[in-house]
Amino acid sequence: MQDGSGRTIDYLRLSVTDLCNYRCRYCMPEEGVCKRPHSDILSLEELAEIGEAAVHCGVKKIRLTGGEPLVRRGILELCRRLRAVSGLEELCLTTNGSLLPELAKPLRETGVDRLNISLDTLRPDRFAAMTRLGRLSDVLDGIRAAEDAGFQNIKLDTVLIGGFNDDETGDFLALTMEHPWEVRFIELMPMGPCAAWEKSCFLSADTVLKSNFPLQEIDPCGVARRYRLPGAVGTVGLISPISHEFCGECRRIRVTADGKLKGCLHSREELPLRGLHGEALEAAIRQGVLHKPQRHHLSERSSDTPRNMNQIGG
Repeated sequence: MQDGSGRTIDYLRLSVTDLCNYRCRYCMPEEGVCKRPHSDILSLEELAEIGEAAVHCGVKKIRLTGGEPLVRRGILELCRRLRAVSGLEELCLTTNGSLLPELAKPLRETGVDRLNISLDTLRPDRFAAMTRLGRLSDVLDGIRAAEDAGFQNIKLDTVLIGGFNDDETGDFLALTMEHPWEVRFIELMPMGPCAAWEKSCFLSADTVLKSNFPLQEIDPCGVARRYRLPGAVGTVGLISPISHEFCGECRRIRVTADGKLKGCLHSREELPLRGLHGEALEAAIRQGVLHKPQRHHLSERSSDTPRNMNQIGG
């Protein structure tokens, strides 16, 4: 599929829930979100149908997101259904990692190819303060479980936040010396609860390059600029939606847990997909792709979307 700007769109981020077992301060309100009636959220059948229709339209990669996708009942069955779709080349999942000790092996057995695990700090006290409900040890156990289950090319997603974890850059970089992971530093985006935070919280990912570590640039992957330390078995990624806007290379669309197609994370524009089937569903997906916004405006203002990140899918 090509959008109106001539970009090839072959990547779907499919949100399976807006619920999460954490309450990360930049993502969700302290009280969490109200649990919505089941009828408001896409069923497993609808999620699988949308995924299959997207593949028929040209999508090659699907990433399951949330909220926290592993709290969604039936997540393993959904993975099985999507993995069976002819033409799907890669099925991935983004998780906070806390439930991987129990679910890593079953996820691998259902055909999930790759995991992204969110990890914003390596200090237990900071982790508890940021997530409000989480324990760092659970995530570290989850990473080990993922490796034991056979997952390779694990990516750790670290949101770079001034005054919170910018003094841990070296600790994260050091992980790549011994582990075959890609540690990816992601710029904090002004949306949801953090939109009103102090400007000092919003750092350029280039901050990582100013460390005392001799990072050597390697080939990029998707929207990530990539680097490696001499002798390291892992890599480093920089994802810079604000300081190095990559809208021109964006190849993704998103579907929210309540069935709205979003061409851009930061756009107000949404196209409802619920109730559509077959050719009508595929036509709607193509229409959403065709009207994908050319760019966001984060360098000028906060995100235009009225939703929090957990309501869209990370």
